[in-house]
Amino acid sequence: MCLGIPGKVIEVQKTELGLVRGKVQFGGIVREVDLSFTPEVQVGDYVVVHVGFAISKIDEAEAQQVFEYLRQIGGLEELDTEDEAQTS
Repeated sequence: MCLGIPGKVIEVQKTELGLVRGKVQFGGIVREVDLSFTPEVQVGDYVVVHVGFAISKIDEAEAQQVFEYLRQIGGLEELDTEDEAQTS
């Protein structure tokens, strides 16, 4: 099953082709994300990310609530495992 994970935008940049990309923090993990579907986001905003694309902007309270649910079911451990696999 695939689901979107909330994260905090910590960097926004436009590419030479005019696409919007950035870095999003998921707990302690930072990933590069395509922000083209949410070009209005700014540093400090929260977005829902699915397969490398930010698909919507959400408020911080909702993002924190989802993080708490993921902590309860151990879902954040999967992100840590993926991060380790990509850096190996």
